[in-house]
Amino acid sequence: MRQAAVVVLVLMGCVALSTPCARAVESGAGVRVLVAYYSMTGHTEKMAQGVAKGAREVAGAMVSLKRVEEVTADDLFESDAVIVGSPVYWSNMAGPVKTFFDNWQLKFGVFPEFKMRNKVGAAFATGGQVSAGKEVTMLTMLAAMLGNQMIVVSGGGAFGASATTEGNSPGIDEQELAGARALGQRVAEVAAIMKKGAKD
Repeated sequence: MRQAAVVVLVLMGCVALSTPCARAVESGAGVRVLVAYYSMTGHTEKMAQGVAKGAREVAGAMVSLKRVEEVTADDLFESDAVIVGSPVYWSNMAGPVKTFFDNWQLKFGVFPEFKMRNKVGAAFATGGQVSAGKEVTMLTMLAAMLGNQMIVVSGGGAFGASATTEGNSPGIDEQELAGARALGQRVAEVAAIMKKGAKD
């Protein structure tokens, strides 16, 4: 009976070690992830905290969590990955988030040298209703990243993590937070792979 229990425990350990999550935990040393967001009600901020928590689950990843208004040029250029979050305003990103992206060229001097080239990018969004334009909002943010020759990835959903915050789903529930954590973790993992590949 005791031998059988040991065998089960060993097999369980092997399965756990073979998961992508466990393998990635060893590979994130030195990766810098910036999570930038705008939040009026606190919902997008809570998702941003979940994204940051997921990125920190990759061992060695250094995560910075900032409102878009606080981000500096150095924050952008020193990061290996940038994850941007916005509430949905009329099926699009909020004004301060659009200004943030505009500042990449107008204030931070990202263009025309494409200084964000090959950095990993991702997006997340919150919206009041189930069909409030969250996917469109994420796609507009990803389009801005693609225009800067970044490498965009998804996680927590087809286009990124999202949450519905009104009606039958007020606030941010645990399933939505799990999606946010999954996005942060995947971005940190991919950034680690990219950084290692650039050194090899």
